[in-house]
Amino acid sequence: MFFIFSGLPGCGKSTIAKKLSERLKAVYLRVDTVEQALKTGSTNIRESGPEGYFILYELARDNLRLGSAVVTDSVNDLNEVRDAFRDIAISLDIPFLEIEIFCSDPEQHRMRVENRVSDIPGLKVPDWPAVMNRYYEPWSREHLQLDTAQLSADQCVDSILNAIRQSKMA
Repeated sequence: MFFIFSGLPGCGKSTIAKKLSERLKAVYLRVDTVEQALKTGSTNIRESGPEGYFILYELARDNLRLGSAVVTDSVNDLNEVRDAFRDIAISLDIPFLEIEIFCSDPEQHRMRVENRVSDIPGLKVPDWPAVMNRYYEPWSREHLQLDTAQLSADQCVDSILNAIRQSKMA
């Protein structure tokens, strides 16, 4: 099974993706980890480009081929990127679930963004203006949406697992 997370920074996406990975004993792949490793390992890379996503695609593909459940954690802000993740699952004939995490309460979201501390050494987390000014393309297809202003991280994980059971994907 392939779990494809998306959502703006600070909405709770990584917390939920990690909890789901722990619960399922799934491979957890986070684009921030890949991008920071690229920056740390090379003096030529200053800004994040598509390289981190390309690496994430191939790591996901390899682990799915091995039969592992995979959880990807990225902003996933463009339909083109969402399509690339989905197409991996389709090409391998593996069930997938696209999950968008959001926070409908702007004050709560802002507080989370402004009080975030990175758990990745060297990673500079975006500030509130950067999050608010980030282009986030509207979704073009159905997907599971979970609002962290209304649900705890554990409730979100339960909702994901219930969605799988109801659709009989697993």
